[in-house]
Amino acid sequence: MLVWLGLAFGIAAGSALVPLISVELFVIGLVSQQPHISCWWLGGAVALGQVGGKLVYFLAARGSLHLPSFLKRRERPVRELSPRRARWAARLEVVRERCHEHPHWMFGTHAVASVVGMPPFMFTTVLAGLAGMSVRTYVATGVLGRFARYTALAASPAAMVGLLH
Repeated sequence: MLVWLGLAFGIAAGSALVPLISVELFVIGLVSQQPHISCWWLGGAVALGQVGGKLVYFLAARGSLHLPSFLKRRERPVRELSPRRARWAARLEVVRERCHEHPHWMFGTHAVASVVGMPPFMFTTVLAGLAGMSVRTYVATGVLGRFARYTALAASPAAMVGLLH
């Protein structure tokens, strides 16, 4: 069982870093093939992997993680940007200011996104970093929400089998 939980943790961390991987499909497939794995343990492993992986994006957005130079954007004055890019830069600045003005909104939005997935968890992770949310609050909110999400998902195949019989 520890091997499967370790694999689930790794897949979850990978899906957090490379959003093309679907950890939801992996969880459903795993509990379908390995029904003896506790949904509680699986939910915990996946939640820790997801939040651990997304922590990279959170810390980078917050400015606590220094990215290599090839990953950084070259800062240019707004007057040198194309009109389209200048509009996006202005919108991002407005969002950043609103997040700083209303930190409780960011907490609530991040909490909902960690459970429901709307708005996307990746989006709220970056916004939480830009808003300057504390690492402790980010991790606690993310782990609790993701734990609820993936535990329910892991329990759902067994619940459906129980309803059908």
